[in-house]
Order: sequence, then structure tokens, then C-alpha cells
Amino acid sequence: MDPKAVRALLEAVREGTVDVAKAARALAAVLPGAPGDAPVPGVRIDHHRALRCGFPEVVFGATKEPADLPAIAAEVLSRSPRLLVTRVDDARAAALLAALPDARHHPRARAVTVVRDAPGEPRPGILIVTAGTGDLPVAEEARVTCEVMGQAPEVLHDVGVAGVHRLLSEVGRLREARVVVVAAGMEGALASVVGGLVPVPVIAVPTSVGYGVHYQGLATLLAMLNACAPNVTVVNVDNGFGAGYVASLINRHDVNG
Repeated sequence: MDPKAVRALLEAVREGTVDVAKAARALAAVLPGAPGDAPVPGVRIDHHRALRCGFPEVVFGATKEPADLPAIAAEVLSRSPRLLVTRVDDARAAALLAALPDARHHPRARAVTVVRDAPGEPRPGILIVTAGTGDLPVAEEARVTCEVMGQAPEVLHDVGVAGVHRLLSEVGRLREARVVVVAAGMEGALASVVGGLVPVPVIAVPTSVGYGVHYQGLATLLAMLNACAPNVTVVNVDNGFGAGYVASLINRHDVNG
């Protein structure tokens, strides 16, 4: 249950279409510490997170046993209509798809999603930009995250600074966005360039793509942290999920007024 669902429940109580006892039971099920099944020993699902934060707990799949993931996913879905499992390989994705017929696998993003509620109108305003094709997996993780959170992101690929004319030809699209996610490796200069072209937040994602002494993205991370454009903020290396999540939160409010 998220804040929108709570408001709808309270409106139903006020209108008399839901009695107080039923509403109390529904709210009790999502309160912190409410009893719930432990799907796997040592796993405690935070069912209250959707109410606090607007989106249910996301499952980081890389460290979970393939046999355990379906039970964890089912527990999340027992009280939420949406599920996002990140960083799943083929074996983990196969286990989820076998257990959840309505699950969708996003191979390039390494994610599995389930959406069971009536879809509202996805909100446009997020633009995801990549420097090169090597950054696509990270960008896809950001895109899938945005979509499962109710957004309608657009993408702009392969516009790195090595051919800056490609980016400059798309300035109109850049300036239409409410928030821009930039996924780039190498020296990470694309984030600063984009930041200098737009009046909105830019979320920079350093990727582990690069030559030589690149340190699996550390060089890019440090460069982005030193961006001269003041509207650029930075997430961790290859963290497309984090960038997509924050972009979705920002896009819930129109920063252009």
C-alpha cells in the first residue's frame, strides 16, 4: 500500500463504502512490525516502505540464491502490486519467470519486474543519455527502474563528447526534460557538458567502461564528482537503479513550475 492507496481508503471510509474495521485491518497489515511470513530464513521484507517512500522494497538479486528468489518475490507481491528485482543473471531470472507468470525479464537491464495494479498514465519528463553503446546496460537498468515506478522515460544513446556534434544536435530534446540521467564511462565528461546545457537536475552515472588505468569506473566517478556544472549530482559506479529511482522521485514534481 502506497500513500495514494491510503488516501483512497480513507476517502472510502468517509464516503461510507468501506467500514472502519475493514480499513483498520488494511492499515494494520502495512504498519512497521506487522506480522508477515518470513519467505526465507534471515529475510525480513519491509512492507511499510511503499507507504513511507512511495515504492515497495526493491530486491537486489545478485546475492540471492535462485531457489530463494521466487519466495522473496511472492512475499513482496503479497502486499504490493509492483515488484522490481535487480541484478539477476539468467538462472535467477528463469526461477522468477517460472514462479511468476506475469513477470517480465529485461535481459540487458538484468532486471525482472511485475506490475499488477491498473496502470496510470506514465509521467514523461525523464531523459536517459548515454555516451556510448558500452553504457547501455546501465542506462537500461535506469530505464526499467523509471518505468516500474510509473514514469515514461525517453532515451538518447551514443552522444559522447568524442563526437560532440551528436549531442549538440539534440539540445532541444535535452532542454525539454525535467531531469536528465547521464550514463558515461571513460573520463565521464558528458555529464558536465549536459549539465552546462540544461536548467534541470542531471544525475550522472559513472560506468565501468574505459581503457587503461580506469580502475573499473573509479576514474570516471572521481571526474564526475569534480564536475564544474553545479546541477550535476553523482551516483555510484554502474548504479543505473539508483539513478532511475532518484530521477523518478524528482519527476513526480515539475521542477519547471
